[in-house]
Amino acid sequence: MTSHYQTATFPSDQDLIGALLGHYQHAGYPRPQLRRANWMSLNGPWDFAAEDGAPSSDPASISWSTTINVPFSPETSASGVADTRYLPRAWYRRMFRAPELRDGDRLILHFGAVDYLADVWVNGRKVCSHQGGYTPFHADITDALREGDSQEIVVRAQDDPMDLAKPRGKQDWKTEPHSIWYVRTTGIWQTVWLEVVPSSHIQALKWTSNLTRWEIGLAAEIKSPESSQELKLHVSLHVGDLLLAKDTYSVVANEVHRQIALSDPGVDDFRNELLWDPSSPTIIDAKLKLCDSNGELIDAVESYTALRTVGVEGDRFVLNGRPLRLRLVLDQGYWPETGLTPPNDEAVLRDVLLAKRLGFNGVRKHQKIEDPRYLYWADRVGLLIWEEMPSAYRYTTKSIERLTREWIDVLSRDSSHPCIVTWVPLNESWGVPNLPQSFAQRNYVQGLFHLTKCLDPTRPVIGNDGWESVATDILGIHDYDADPERLRKRYREEDVESRLLTRERPGGHLLVVDGETSVNVSGKPLVLSEFGGIAYSSDPGTWGYSRCDTPEELLARFRALLGAVSSLPSLAGFCYTQFTDTYQEANGLLYANRKPKVAIDQIAEAVNEEDEAARAGEELRWREVLMQAQRFASIGVVGSSHTD
Repeated sequence: MTSHYQTATFPSDQDLIGALLGHYQHAGYPRPQLRRANWMSLNGPWDFAAEDGAPSSDPASISWSTTINVPFSPETSASGVADTRYLPRAWYRRMFRAPELRDGDRLILHFGAVDYLADVWVNGRKVCSHQGGYTPFHADITDALREGDSQEIVVRAQDDPMDLAKPRGKQDWKTEPHSIWYVRTTGIWQTVWLEVVPSSHIQALKWTSNLTRWEIGLAAEIKSPESSQELKLHVSLHVGDLLLAKDTYSVVANEVHRQIALSDPGVDDFRNELLWDPSSPTIIDAKLKLCDSNGELIDAVESYTALRTVGVEGDRFVLNGRPLRLRLVLDQGYWPETGLTPPNDEAVLRDVLLAKRLGFNGVRKHQKIEDPRYLYWADRVGLLIWEEMPSAYRYTTKSIERLTREWIDVLSRDSSHPCIVTWVPLNESWGVPNLPQSFAQRNYVQGLFHLTKCLDPTRPVIGNDGWESVATDILGIHDYDADPERLRKRYREEDVESRLLTRERPGGHLLVVDGETSVNVSGKPLVLSEFGGIAYSSDPGTWGYSRCDTPEELLARFRALLGAVSSLPSLAGFCYTQFTDTYQEANGLLYANRKPKVAIDQIAEAVNEEDEAARAGEELRWREVLMQAQRFASIGVVGSSHTD
């Protein structure tokens, strides 16, 4: 596939990207926090058919009309289909050769994401169904395999384009994209892959950390067909050549739950070097081995975690117990030729690096659950992530059930990533349109907030970002006022909360729902979580929240807005809209192909105007990363299967 994806950063970036890809990529493993050696990608050409007539449930009845390039959705040019009509049902077929299985081995078929309802057959036998367009699922297909080399997978994806009660994010329900909604994403849009596992194997891992006790928390789920089998889990944690912990734990009821005490170096400077933060994202690599009662190896996986804590203290966001000013950019995660799907792993890494080159220390992933490879590179490079659930647009019992179920799956998939520092289940009252008037809808938002805190008590949660808050750890405010002086006045430090809550209505909305004493925003961090939106484009069909005519004007207005926001001590941080142009929305700092509209270093200067040390430290950090990666390459470890 030819791509117009641009390299648009410092001259040394290509060396840096090459070194990072070579050393850290693990051959693009699609589930980077639970890696095995024996796996096979099924991306590439599949047979494809769009079903327009009466729905069928019989794979044998489908007439295969064309070929599609998986994992790109049929709406994208990269798929080879490029069909942006309504596609309520899409069928896929792939022939493959099963890998060799030893006695007791199982073959697992994985899907990163299929939008929205997926049914899967292997050799005519239905092996699984899954609902939810943003979360992974898998099936054990061992018993469906047939004799011989040729095996068949068939997938039916049902995705009603008019269904507004399902989580759909920015996918338009109209024929053509309009306003802030874009082309739909139907069917398979993340990696499909096969994995060979033993009958007893490590099925899931969850990592947490505790700086007070200098511990790493591990929750491991073991799948074993024999409940009476005695199993041991051997775990080792290390940073480079430094061993932090090594121990063995008994598997009880197919689970292991442990707080692993690390060797405490005792010296504060050295302790700080082990902490994960954007300027020094230290990763703790993990090796796990599952053994039987005789010590014989059954299964082995590699993973990683990090030592870091996030939270709020008073009106500040804190990382590792220290206040950190959030400098975020809103990122919708679309590419011109591939839609929601990244073109390749290099493109993912470039986006992470570009966000940091622009001077931001994090991104707000807007209305998208991102590919795990993005989170992997954010972990490695040190980029903070606000993760936000794609919205449904109707409030019904069905929409509540669907979003809640999928949000639980999102939390399960992503909670071990150190880069994720905030959860956002709802945005701008989408899916709860009568929030100020409806007691039931307020209960729903509060329920999602507390459910999230229950499943992950380690991170701040914003129940409904933007306005009409009813439950939150951080008051997120969306304000696209283009006048820097009005922003300074609105968010000045003197009595900011009472004025905002009683008189100001950014975007015309209440910031806190009247009568909701449970919100209690007094003293909580205020984050301007959407602002800016300055459009610059030669295409008159594009739009933004405000518009400029030249790159010079864009830079001047960007500097003025960032100068105003950065000067406000009342704010714990900000999120600028946005990273790149997205279809008809042209308010990106970069074009959709990632080419910068103005010089990157000038953008970074404006983002970090009051923090020269941060800019200098960031450049030094990247030079150190490059030197380390090149050192690994020089001793022959690039591309090997070792643990990083």
